[in-house]
Amino acid sequence: MKALYKFIFLLCLLSLPFATLAQKNKSKAQLEKEKRENLNRIKQANKILQQTKKEKEASIGQLNAIKEKIDVQKGVITNISREINYIESDVQETEGIVQALQNDLEKLKAEYATMVYAASKTANSYNKLMFLFASESFNQLVMRLRYLQQYSEARQKQVEQINRVQAALTGQIYILESKRKQKQGLLTKQIAESKNLQTLKVQQDSVINRLSKQETNLKQEVAQRQQAVKKLDKLIADIVREEIARAARAAREAGKASSGSSSKMTLTPEAALISSSFAGNKGRLAWPVERGFISQKFGRHNHPVLKGVVVENRGIDIQTAQGAAARAIFEGKVLTVASVPGMNNIVMIQHGEYFTVYAKLKSVSVTTGQNVNVKDVIGTVYTDADGTTELQFQVWKNSDNMNPETWLIRK
Repeated sequence: MKALYKFIFLLCLLSLPFATLAQKNKSKAQLEKEKRENLNRIKQANKILQQTKKEKEASIGQLNAIKEKIDVQKGVITNISREINYIESDVQETEGIVQALQNDLEKLKAEYATMVYAASKTANSYNKLMFLFASESFNQLVMRLRYLQQYSEARQKQVEQINRVQAALTGQIYILESKRKQKQGLLTKQIAESKNLQTLKVQQDSVINRLSKQETNLKQEVAQRQQAVKKLDKLIADIVREEIARAARAAREAGKASSGSSSKMTLTPEAALISSSFAGNKGRLAWPVERGFISQKFGRHNHPVLKGVVVENRGIDIQTAQGAAARAIFEGKVLTVASVPGMNNIVMIQHGEYFTVYAKLKSVSVTTGQNVNVKDVIGTVYTDADGTTELQFQVWKNSDNMNPETWLIRK
């Protein structure tokens, strides 16, 4: 019975890893998802980088693509490190199980040896008969006979327990060796990916050095962009102001008092519903291009090459593949289609009191007043002389400029 209790305890020990198995599987599934996403991002960045290399030896677009690859590469290395940590945890658990199995197997064998030694004293039939016939009564004879049967059964069960523990031990040792090999493979892969990261950083430094020699041209590009930004800002401000005034006039003509101020939209019930839905989907809105990465974030930033030069971005720049389609991120009405020097064609869509702006378009496939749904194509993104295909995307609430990145679903 003592051996049986130990075996039951052993089974409980073997079941311990399953208590956290669901959580680990969830974490490992997340790692696999991140791995697939990183592979897709690397593939996209490589395609974009090749396009910029075709046109010019060094450009800001090329530098942005290399930076994206570096960011993804860091994510790949982090992902591998997390995988290694999970495997190391599994290895430690398995080592604990193997040790417990080995200890229990030694105890089972020792107990079995004791039983065999005891049995050897009555190994022949004569001794067994003497043991039975020495009984002082019939009842004692029956009890002694039952004892011999139980003892024989106990020895058989002890053998079965030893075999089961031995099989479990063999299985766990195989799992342990497999996990150790997996860990070693990941360590080798991590070293290789770290070398790739260093290569990318060397490429980045090389491009920065080459761009630094084009300081005059870069400063001209910055000045031209800032002028284009000011023109686009004025256009957006004028359109928003006109739309706010138009909505207020429409409300008055309909005999409804305007509840908004001169800087806020007066919304119809339908427009209010769209506006509320737009706001409710913050952080879950579709991207304005199917594939790409944010090459310049919202707000004020130091120029990636020019020292002491600060650039301001009213939205985000999304670098994508040549010929990429620009898409509406939410349902709404096309408020205007226009052209701004330095920003090419632009489309502005109204979503209640929210507005989205899509600039740097090569062509436009929608018209003013047209209703669009989420992911409807509104045009194609422009590719400049450097081979950089980049969309300027903005989000406004009335006349307030907002960070678009916080509105889009995280990739």
